[in-house]
Amino acid sequence: MWTASQVSLCSFLCLLSLDSHFYFLECSPLHSCRMQEQFNLSGMHRAGDVVLGGLFEIHFFSVFPDLSFSSKPQQPTCHGFDVLGFRQAQTMAFAIDEVNRNPHLLPNVTLGYSIYDNCVKLAIGFRAALSLISGEEERFELTDTCKGSPPVIGIVGDSSSTRSIAISTVLGLYRVPMVSYFATCSCLSDRQMFPSFFRTIPSDAFQVSAMIQILKHFSWTWAGLLVSDDDYGLHAARSFQSDLAESGGGCLAYVEVLPWGEDRPELRRIVDVMKASTALVVIVFAHETHMINLMEEVRRQNVTGLQWIASEAWTAASVLQTPELMPFLAGTLGIAIRRGEISGLREFLQGIHPEERSNNHYGNSLVKQFWEHTFQCKFAPPPAGQVDTGGRPCTGREHLEDAETEFMDLSNLRPEYNVYKAVYALAYAIDDMLKCEPGRGPFGGKRCGSLKQLEPWQIVYYLEKVNFTTPFGDQVSFDENGDALPIYDIMNWLWLPDGRAKVQNIGEVKRSPSRDEELTIHEDKIFWNFESKKPPHSVCSESCPPGTRMSRKKGQPVCCFDCLPCSEGKINSMECTSCPEDFWSSPQRGHCVPKKTEFLSYHEPLGICLTAASLLGTVISAVVLGIFIHHRSTPVVRANNSELSYQILVSLKLCFLCSLLFIGRPRLWTCQLRHAAFGISFVLCVSCILVKTMVVLAVFRASKPGGGATLKWFGAVQQRMTVIILTSIQAAICLSWILLASPFPHKNTQYSNERIIYECAVGSTVGFILLLSYIGLLATLSFLIAFYSRKLPDSFNEAKLITFSMLIFCAVWVAFVPAYISSPGKYADAVEVFAILASSFGLLAALFGPKCYIVLLRPEKNTKNAIMGRTAEK
Repeated sequence: MWTASQVSLCSFLCLLSLDSHFYFLECSPLHSCRMQEQFNLSGMHRAGDVVLGGLFEIHFFSVFPDLSFSSKPQQPTCHGFDVLGFRQAQTMAFAIDEVNRNPHLLPNVTLGYSIYDNCVKLAIGFRAALSLISGEEERFELTDTCKGSPPVIGIVGDSSSTRSIAISTVLGLYRVPMVSYFATCSCLSDRQMFPSFFRTIPSDAFQVSAMIQILKHFSWTWAGLLVSDDDYGLHAARSFQSDLAESGGGCLAYVEVLPWGEDRPELRRIVDVMKASTALVVIVFAHETHMINLMEEVRRQNVTGLQWIASEAWTAASVLQTPELMPFLAGTLGIAIRRGEISGLREFLQGIHPEERSNNHYGNSLVKQFWEHTFQCKFAPPPAGQVDTGGRPCTGREHLEDAETEFMDLSNLRPEYNVYKAVYALAYAIDDMLKCEPGRGPFGGKRCGSLKQLEPWQIVYYLEKVNFTTPFGDQVSFDENGDALPIYDIMNWLWLPDGRAKVQNIGEVKRSPSRDEELTIHEDKIFWNFESKKPPHSVCSESCPPGTRMSRKKGQPVCCFDCLPCSEGKINSMECTSCPEDFWSSPQRGHCVPKKTEFLSYHEPLGICLTAASLLGTVISAVVLGIFIHHRSTPVVRANNSELSYQILVSLKLCFLCSLLFIGRPRLWTCQLRHAAFGISFVLCVSCILVKTMVVLAVFRASKPGGGATLKWFGAVQQRMTVIILTSIQAAICLSWILLASPFPHKNTQYSNERIIYECAVGSTVGFILLLSYIGLLATLSFLIAFYSRKLPDSFNEAKLITFSMLIFCAVWVAFVPAYISSPGKYADAVEVFAILASSFGLLAALFGPKCYIVLLRPEKNTKNAIMGRTAEK
């Protein structure tokens, strides 16, 4: 059906052809179009109720004559027959024939086709596409209602991204569907630019992602990139560079654009860049025509030792798998489109014959060219537009089974499989449209499309909904961008010992609707074209050894760097990174190791010695207490208040034992208890000494006339109360300290970088100072009173011993303060323990040493007469 929009399309094509010097179509105001000039394009055609168009690369090259202003422009000629391109075109014909024989798909509807050769040339491909959508009859008569039969309602093709972009730009204006089987440019996924474009091959965005995954799999971080000078290559280059940088998978040593044609100076320059680079991996997004010219220069300069990675455009190109090029291309890894199997295609291809109207199609000049190319013969006269190259005559009795050609090798159907799926996608879309129930259609007024009023944009709607499964088992559907579900095979070029080449499947990469990309590679199957038979090592700079960091080279990619040593506490990475707080760098700066912990432990020599000294002091105090209790009735023990002596010995035992709280890993309870126990124990001891000293002074004064009243203030009850009150003050200080700002265990990581020092933080410095100051105050009072009483008669005097003991006590604790402040880590605790033990041993020795000596070794002096006798002599 021709609608108003198609009439406007006709007018648009007329103007376009005039601007492009094509001069092929003219529209009259009476709704008719006539051909001004025919193209004489090579093609195959078959009539049908609905016609599908096709664009294929059947010739490699084309020659355009110089444009002139002559009345009849000359036609371009194509040469270099492409057997695989012809097989792809025949696959479309086979698929349409199979649909026509299927009673369940498009019943009572016959599909036809118009297939053109684009000669790998944009101008010819564009001409062919315009011929498909405008028709090639001499004149089209349209009714007043603009009704008629459109030439085609959809096109299968093109194989090139550049041609697909150009053609889809025009077709998209009028929503003529185009389903490509080989155009992979990611730019074609732009639905605003190309609203009617679909494809059965994954886009380059997925291909780029797959190649980056291959680079990561083999740890190749340094590669070169070659692209063709067209939309396919240039878009792939931009996508590859951005995705590679985003993934952090490596860097590109160079990016070069391969020229069209045999530009020898440019190709020589590109190969020189490849030779000068240290990158051993070369990625090529280009067509096989570009690779042919490039590899000729590579062979001329004998550039070996490179690992090639092929895009799907040339990964299966048999024209490159020659004995001359395999020494350079053997081992190539490539991304290949999905291989499929098409049942019945072999029998269809075997039925091809150059007789007129064979295979139910007309215009079989391409079949004759295929026949001439396959059997190296010629028909007389040669087909129009072809050059007579000579050779034996073709008889038509030749057999394809006897020909040595890859045309009948159907073991590796990849583009053909995509062509097959494209034809079926269009067929299922038309079938879905014809199954529409009247009054429930998707179009305005719930209309359905019909065969008599068929419009291409209706097919676009149903193509977006199509979903079917091929006989090979693959699901075919299109996403919102017109892209099929992506899957690629990973190929490897194997060089056999007999010199033959073989392309083998070594894995796949795919994306499922519910998961990300999955890469599978069977490395044991890969042929490496290196002496080591192992994958190459392609990096710009070797990984930095442990203890160093990367320093980028100025003006170079991030993969090129120098290695600089890391400072202490940091390990190597992209940059030297600091270890966590509880970790430190290993000696090699390669990794972080837990820091050594430090505290005054029971298991180290210092801790063992201090523990032993503490226990020894406790035992000695207990022994002395036992001696005093055993000899409690003797004069020496009874003199100067034996009860206070017992209290002093008990407090000294507590002083020795409290030092154990300073040994071992600090805990909350030990931190809170250690200073409280230390402070209260010493205050108890010093309080008893102070009271004893005051009693000595009071007894002496009571012995003088009028001094008896003094003793009533120093009875046993008053002595006990005084000790309790003085000790309670220290207990109140400790309790307030714990409640207001309690000591707590602390991990000190500031003093030493390599160690964690476990210590008790005092919590409140004021509390600690008050505790020590109170002890010092009592000790000072005891010392002053004892010093004042040191010359009293011996029978009443214990002041000399107290004076000496307080002197030792004060000297130890005065020396403790600077030593404690300047001691690091566990040694601060050791200093405090040493001060406790030293002062305790000093008090024990000074106060009880002489008495134990008399009690144990000089019992003759442990009598009242002996003590009183000395006084009588005086």
